Amino acid sequence: MSTTIVTVDMMIVFALLGGAIILFVFDLLRVDLVGLLMMVLLPLTGVVSPQEALAGLSSNAVVSIIAVMILGAGLNKTGVMNIVAAQIIRIAGKSEKRITVLVSTTVAVISSFMQNIGAAALFLPATMRISRQLHISASRILMPMGFCAITGGCLTLVGSSPLIMLNDLMEGWWLNNADIVGSAPFEPLNLLAVTPIGLVLLAGVLIYFSLFARKLLPNDLCRLDDESMDRRLQEIYGSEIGQGYELVIPEGIFPASLEELEIRPKYHVTVIGISKGRGKSKNLAPLKEEMIESGDTLLVIGAEDKVRSMAASLHWVLKEDLELFAGDHSIEESGIIEGVVIPHSNLTGHTMEELQFRSLYKVNPLAIVRGDKIIMEEINATKLLQGDTLLLQGKWQQFRLLSAKMDLAFIEEIRGEDLKPERTRCALFFLFMSLTLALGFQVKLSIALLAGALGIIITRIIPADRAYEAVDWRTVFLLSGLIPLGTAFENTGAAAFIAQSVLSALGPLTPIILLFVISLLTSFFSLVASNVGAAVLMVPLSMNLAAQVGADPIIAGMVVAVSASNTFILPTHQVNALIMRPGGYRAWDYMRVGSGVTVLYTVLLIGVLVLFYGV
Repeated sequence: MSTTIVTVDMMIVFALLGGAIILFVFDLLRVDLVGLLMMVLLPLTGVVSPQEALAGLSSNAVVSIIAVMILGAGLNKTGVMNIVAAQIIRIAGKSEKRITVLVSTTVAVISSFMQNIGAAALFLPATMRISRQLHISASRILMPMGFCAITGGCLTLVGSSPLIMLNDLMEGWWLNNADIVGSAPFEPLNLLAVTPIGLVLLAGVLIYFSLFARKLLPNDLCRLDDESMDRRLQEIYGSEIGQGYELVIPEGIFPASLEELEIRPKYHVTVIGISKGRGKSKNLAPLKEEMIESGDTLLVIGAEDKVRSMAASLHWVLKEDLELFAGDHSIEESGIIEGVVIPHSNLTGHTMEELQFRSLYKVNPLAIVRGDKIIMEEINATKLLQGDTLLLQGKWQQFRLLSAKMDLAFIEEIRGEDLKPERTRCALFFLFMSLTLALGFQVKLSIALLAGALGIIITRIIPADRAYEAVDWRTVFLLSGLIPLGTAFENTGAAAFIAQSVLSALGPLTPIILLFVISLLTSFFSLVASNVGAAVLMVPLSMNLAAQVGADPIIAGMVVAVSASNTFILPTHQVNALIMRPGGYRAWDYMRVGSGVTVLYTVLLIGVLVLFYGV
């Protein structure tokens, strides 16, 4: 084996790589800025050309991510992700572990026939919706989902770029080494050749998170709390904007109207929803004449101690969690907002009862602020004045209707998506069109996905401005900066130098030890360069070494292609970069959680080769 000489360019690449890892690990600089820093320093030091440094911005991976994010936003706009999230919750219940397993398995299966970044990006909105609705930190779900998306790419030969390239790379080596393989023709691997390996690896990752997720994954709920409850409003209005609670009216309770029960004056609790017939009918803005009777389920808002006091006094049953109203009361669907009565408003001099706030607009008034005074009693019968601030609860779509019909200026932007369920078929058409182009007609993935994203915009499922907002530009610049670093790592010979140095230092190896070392080297190159670059470098090298020690070169090539997905320790893989910001992860979180997955992945891979492939 020829020895590669260490060059100045290699030393520069090693220094930049080490600097990037230090910045990641110690969180000294935002990850997207680290990417941009690499994009600038690499051409300035001369190890890559300016064209190569900027090539990441137009790379297949980056363009695919941008397109998939736009496709995901289009699907979210039509409400498809609401349906997906609801089905997952229906099947898995509210168990964090079951939801994590179900989401991760689903994404892994999708990842087996399309690029793993596409599967993860498409499922990201549904996962975020589930975490908000069930008040489970997104950080507890997204990393298992991301790791399983990467692992799911090993279920078939079309699940990841290295596996797609594998047959071509092995055939090229086979044709150039007739003296080693003899006259035997090359037999390409079939679509499911790696499926046993992929299934074992996926099961191992799922079991790992089932056992150790609570100990290893961060559990930062502050982001969810900030989104679901504005602390400024809570400081002003106190218990009036407490959490939502469900109460069941047991048998034997005499029917009474809300007005007769005097729930608000007595307990400072507001009824914002009544369900009859176990969810068959719901009223999310009940009037004072609404009758409460046995079998009904109520959704109320208020301080926990006051809700418990009311339940005890009226002999109602307080549920531990929201069930019937879980979707209606999620941050995606409804919330609390302030609106100011503007000068010359059509509200001035009228009461909310006269204006039929509840019956016409389906919103629930909670309080009126007039100067320094907060009015919480008889608010429906209080005449509104210019400058009054109204505290309202309801669905986001109802606030949009109210904003259009009434002279009311909302203090903050109305949240939530104004859904277009009538465009669902159109959005799904563009998704399946993209997949058909990529899988059926061999159109480059980025072009296929970009075609679907463009269709989403042109047909006005989402406007162009919303499409730009849907793209997480931090992820884009992180990957765009790391791609030229990988290019420099390969072009300068740094990757080949490390591979040759390690293998030369180890001396003669048995087939099992050789495959183990090949797996570790490939994983390292995939982390710091790219999985495609690692495959191109390591497949011919590993097949040569396997032939020398009497191992099957085909098995060695498979080890490289599968090990190229063993990229969990740093947020350099596209999927890890994608979930980093939504999950609130730091580079240290990937190192802490990913190191165990990396070891398990490697051990399971070698174990499966011994048990099922006769190594």
